[in-house]
Parts: sequence; structure tokens; C-alpha cells
Amino acid sequence: MSAGPAKAIPSASARLRATGERITPARAAVFALLRDSARALSHQEIESGLGRANALDRVTVYRVLEWLVDQGLAHKVAGLDRVWRFSIARETHGRHAHFQCIGCGKVVCLSDVAPRRVTLPRGFRSERVDVTVKGRCAECA
Repeated sequence: MSAGPAKAIPSASARLRATGERITPARAAVFALLRDSARALSHQEIESGLGRANALDRVTVYRVLEWLVDQGLAHKVAGLDRVWRFSIARETHGRHAHFQCIGCGKVVCLSDVAPRRVTLPRGFRSERVDVTVKGRCAECA
């Protein structure tokens, strides 16, 4: 998910196949939904977005999302409402910041804003740095 022009990415099944793991209909459906979304989606939005044809139970959606994150195919960011939102991990994505609208809750990746290096006290080790810019999106401004 980029604030700039979208780049073509391989098909959902090709990206899933590259993991060497089994491609299940649930994994393919959730991955494709995230791939085609212009913004990060909550678990509830993913359930709704799958529709009746690809309906999955809540636990299966959670498991698929965690699997996608573990495989590096998706990433998650906590929103202001403390709800996790998930987006596709683009192959060109490195560490990046996010923007969250305080009006509608929309979360988008900011590819041009990289989190800065953090200096920690001796003996400390960073495992993750999250940067979220909060404000109003174009629709809510």
C-alpha cells in the first residue's frame, strides 16, 4: 500500500507459492483482498470484504492474517482505536511509516517516510519501530 502510484505485483497464488507452504483457499482469498485494497483493513473489514462466496469464520481469518504477517506477505499496524489493520507487504516495501486519519480511521502506508534509527541504552535491542503520522485524510480534512 503506497501513497504513490501502485506497482504491479505478482498474482496472489505466485506470492503464496513462493513461501513453499500450502496454498489454501482461505490464504489465497485473504491475500488477494489485501493485495487489491488501497488501504489497510481491519479484521472486520476483511471478513466483510470476502463476501459470501469466500466467507471464512473469524478464527480462520485471524490465523490466515498472522500467517501472512509471519511469512512477510502482509504487515499490521495498530490504529488509534487499538484495532489491528493489515495491508499487503509490497516487495519494494522496506521499513516505512503509516498515516492514520483521526476522522475515519483509514490507515495508509507512507513509503517516502522511513522511521529513523533509534539510539537505545547499552544492552537494549530494538525489534520493531513503528511510526504513525496522525491527522485527517483528504476526505475528512
